[in-house]
This record gives sequence, structure tokens and C-alpha cells, in this order.
Amino acid sequence: MSTIALTLAPARTRTSARLAFAVGCVLAGSLLCAGLAQISFHLPFTPVPITGQTLGVLLIGAAYGPGLGAATLLLYLVWAVVGLPVLAPSSDGSHATGIDVLRFASVTGGYLWGFVLAAATVGWLSRLGWDRSLRSSIGAMLLGSIVIYLVGVPWLMAALDVPLEQGLELGLYPFVIGDTLKLLAAAGLLPAAWALIRRLRPGREG
Repeated sequence: MSTIALTLAPARTRTSARLAFAVGCVLAGSLLCAGLAQISFHLPFTPVPITGQTLGVLLIGAAYGPGLGAATLLLYLVWAVVGLPVLAPSSDGSHATGIDVLRFASVTGGYLWGFVLAAATVGWLSRLGWDRSLRSSIGAMLLGSIVIYLVGVPWLMAALDVPLEQGLELGLYPFVIGDTLKLLAAAGLLPAAWALIRRLRPGREG
């Protein structure tokens, strides 16, 4: 099955236009993540901020598919490594940049790498048609969110040298409600987008 991006992309015979469309999607998606990252809140008991990034990651993965989705999040990480202020701001308003943000000693590095894997996971499920109904879309977004934490929490535990229970208290429990709301929002948008495509462009749904 197709994804929203592939459905809206120029025909395969128009190679240059299709490539330009893909590049545009990657750039736009990375900027979306950068923008949502600026919506952040810091809790006093955890070094991991609450941000809007997860919503962007899930939407990008579902709309773009596994390859384009992962490429978009990788570009987002490149922006941070080269020094652009695209990550969530620290509590003092500064932005972490450079290769250190992705190293094992970085408390939030696992979440950033988890974004790439989550986008690929949700994108793969979307290629299987999981983004066509609200129920299956919720399942895809939930699995994507789980992937982020499967990478992020152990990484945080290693960086801080804390046990599992404390790692969950710092890196999972405070974010469950917010991430549930974000995944429900993302899950609702995908079927609605497909319904709009069917209405405006009959015959283009893959």
C-alpha cells in the first residue's frame, strides 16, 4: 500500500520532479520537528523535557513511510550536530548542539535516536495500511511511541547510572499522559487526511 506522501508525489516517470518532491518533504518535515521542539516544558525532577517533537515524529513517519520518514529525522539530527538550534531548549533557554547531543553520555540522546526508529516503524506500519482507520492508526502510533522509550529510557539510565525504577520515574512516567494525547491526535489526523485525499483526488489512494 502507499503512504500519503507517495500518493501525492509526482508520477514515477517524472524522476526529477519526484526527487524534488522527496527533498521538499524531508526539509519540511525536519523543520516541523524543529518547530515542535520549541514547544517544551521542564519539570524540576527530570532532565528530559516535555516537548511537541513526538507528535511530529509520528505524523512524519505515518505520512512519509519508513525510508523518507527516517531520512527526515536523520536530517533533523544533522541540523543539531552542525550547530542549528533545533532541539528543545534547555531550562536556561540555550540549545544543545554538536555531536555530543547524540553520544552515549547524553541523557536525551536515546530519545533522539529513538525518533528515527519510531518514524521508520510507524512508516512501515502505514505502508501496511495501519494509517487508514482510527483504530489501527492508534496502534501504529502507540508502537512508535514505545520504540522511542525502548531506546530513550535505557540510554538515560546508562548516562545517569541509575536503576530501572529511577529510569522510569525520570524518563517515562512523567510523559505518559502527554504522549497519549499526542498519539491520539496523530492517529486522528491520518485517517482524516486519507478521507480528504479520496474526496479531492479520487483514484489516487494506493
